[in-house]
Amino acid sequence: MTPGGNSGVIYHVVENPKYSAPYETGPEYQMIDDEGYPDKLEEWQKTAADYAMYTANDKKKVMPVGQWNSSKIVFNKGHVKHWLNGAKVIEFNAWDAAWTKLKTDGKWKDFPDYGSAKKGRIALQDHGNKVYFKNLMIREL
Repeated sequence: MTPGGNSGVIYHVVENPKYSAPYETGPEYQMIDDEGYPDKLEEWQKTAADYAMYTANDKKKVMPVGQWNSSKIVFNKGHVKHWLNGAKVIEFNAWDAAWTKLKTDGKWKDFPDYGSAKKGRIALQDHGNKVYFKNLMIREL
């Protein structure tokens, strides 16, 4: 990622003309320059967060901008884990009471279909910064 960059991996994206963007349906594994982003970031906006839902724990170690980070998303029947550079940094259950409360009380309250799909497409987010991905692997569980 270049300095000040912002990107992410959005999964379970539903493609339908009624949606204007992938984030309306798909959760996002956030990727951003935590230290050099030009605006103040909340924890829910930082790297490895389940964007606007869950924040990474204290095991999170981000490589400096310009170096590779290794990320992993595991979504298994609603049980979700985010990994960053070999450390599990988030674990939660989609669709349970805690998840539903975060969705309906937060950023996604006006997006009724956010996070409800059990499967879908994957989108690599673009905010106009150069971001590089390599060795993408997808495995159905």
